[in-house]
Amino acid sequence: MGLLNLIRRMYLRENLSIREIARRTGLSRNTIAKHLAAGTIEPKFATPDRPGKLDPFAERLAGWLKTEAARPRKQRRTLKQMHADLVVLGFTGSYNRVAAFARSWQADRQREQQTAGRGTFVPLAFRPGEAFQFDWSEDYAALGGERTKLQVAHIKLAHSRAFLLRAYLLQTHEMLFDAHWHGFRVFGGVPGRGIYDNMKTAVDRVGRGKERQVNIRFLAMTNHYVFEPEFCNPAAGWEKGQVEKNVRDSRHQILQAMPGFPDLSALNAWLEQRCQDLWRETAHGTLPGSIADVWAEERTALMPLPVAFDGFVELGKRVSPTCLISFERNRYSVPSSFANRPVSLRVYPDRLVLAAEGNVLCEHARVIQRGHHLPPRTIYDWRHYLAVIQRKPGALRNGAPFADLPPAFRQLQDHMVRRTGGDREMVDILALVLHHDEQAVLTAVELALVEGVPTKTHVLNILHRLVDGKMTGGPDLDTPEALVLHREPEANVDRYDGLRARSAGGRHAS
Repeated sequence: MGLLNLIRRMYLRENLSIREIARRTGLSRNTIAKHLAAGTIEPKFATPDRPGKLDPFAERLAGWLKTEAARPRKQRRTLKQMHADLVVLGFTGSYNRVAAFARSWQADRQREQQTAGRGTFVPLAFRPGEAFQFDWSEDYAALGGERTKLQVAHIKLAHSRAFLLRAYLLQTHEMLFDAHWHGFRVFGGVPGRGIYDNMKTAVDRVGRGKERQVNIRFLAMTNHYVFEPEFCNPAAGWEKGQVEKNVRDSRHQILQAMPGFPDLSALNAWLEQRCQDLWRETAHGTLPGSIADVWAEERTALMPLPVAFDGFVELGKRVSPTCLISFERNRYSVPSSFANRPVSLRVYPDRLVLAAEGNVLCEHARVIQRGHHLPPRTIYDWRHYLAVIQRKPGALRNGAPFADLPPAFRQLQDHMVRRTGGDREMVDILALVLHHDEQAVLTAVELALVEGVPTKTHVLNILHRLVDGKMTGGPDLDTPEALVLHREPEANVDRYDGLRARSAGGRHAS
């Protein structure tokens, strides 16, 4: 109607000729005449039915779109990939034509769903402490000066709408368990029900209707915190619409405005504080007051927080002859007494714990590297190899685990290797950390270097004086409980007088 009004105004009010109207509008004179003859009703023009370049491929493209719509979002082909596949089949049209067809197909599909009743929803309401919703998202942040891909856990109380974001490098079981603990810790308790999609870390198999085969480790966590897991129908994200909206809103409110951070711990501390600030700044929307106000009331309805679930993933490993185990392409050292033996690896989000025979052997900080272009790393603890170098002292010089010795040990070794038997003496000094406090041994070595006598005998002399407390300037040492004296010795020369009195007048040995 806009074009008809424009033409009529030019012709009837401005008294312009049809030729002048055609010049100003770019339309033909026949088109203008037809509009003027139509009066107040927009004229209709017949569109010729010409076959398009996409018509021979329309059925195939519609089938592709239907197949891709049923796949998980991250596994779907893009329209550019579909256009490239059509070109291989002989399609000569542009990408824009394929995109227009996809938009039309999607609109038709949405209309069909609405007609079938799937586009109609019922508003949901939750009682205080009744439920929380959980979801993951992928985002980026600057960690240590590098742009890093993150897996962000979103956990949100359904009644008060209090939420928490927690960032991880992976989306695995141990990360899932850790996110729940921090969420419950910040919320101040545990709701009665958790609402999830069918994520692989929670559901091993999706059955008919609400039938689910729940992962046994995930089920152990829900039993520990005493809440009931509930899983949405496949491709029905609206069943946990609050946390889905939270994923979208948090990108604009939090994630896009993040500064750089030195590490993941600093990022998570900032996220926790930022989320709590938003509770106070954001109105609840349904109930009076802010999210923080409603959360303060809901907190009393939450179950008291139990101790943290020991959310590790346990794997069986066999230690190599070089006292190493492999995990995620990286290698970690194990005490040499367990070489060529099976051990248990307990995987936590930030650390790895190795255990055997019911005892914890050692612990390493977990190294997570993204991309197979990065070379694998080996994380050594030189203390794990002390028993080996006591048998093979020559391995100390070029042993990879000893490349990162403390500076004092490294400086002492530089003096030792110049003397005959220096390797053996250096090994004996390093082995002192198996029986004495490591800081005391380091202090003894540093004092021996300062005094210009870097020998094994002098280091032992200084160490014994530090341990006996006869030397000042050393570290405060904690005496093991087993070595604490119940009766302190004292100097009493009167005992000798007593001995002399009893032996007075007697026979003495000459």
